[in-house]
Amino acid sequence: MSPSHLPYVPNELLSRLVGFRLYSVQFVMDYVQLRFDGPTEDMPVLNCDVLPVVETSAGLIPPGQVGWADALRALIPGHVVATAEKTGHGLRVEFEEGAVRLHPALEDVSGPEIALLTGFTDSRWMCWRPGEESFEDLA
Repeated sequence: MSPSHLPYVPNELLSRLVGFRLYSVQFVMDYVQLRFDGPTEDMPVLNCDVLPVVETSAGLIPPGQVGWADALRALIPGHVVATAEKTGHGLRVEFEEGAVRLHPALEDVSGPEIALLTGFTDSRWMCWRPGEESFEDLA
């Protein structure tokens, strides 16, 4: 069975980020890219088509709030220590000094996608959309 025909298992692909270092945050028009490098030849990229909330020790910083971009950049060069993916909670990527969380309200989703994870040498990838895996609550 090819990887594209395997049944979807929440957090299976996202958890492959554990141990990787966030080396770049790129702001691209209306989305943000989180780029990782690490212990393998993989070079994962998490495209966030819905801007993530940044969790810090001081609290949550939503997109648009003063300091949001600085808080996101401050996660560089942190390593991913945990990930979570669950319906009703969306996606969470945890670093030593904070986390990014993607679980928008339906009215905050402006396009067909919430996030896209690519960059693995085995060509595995995942695209999260409202009403689908881990975002069934946004139908």
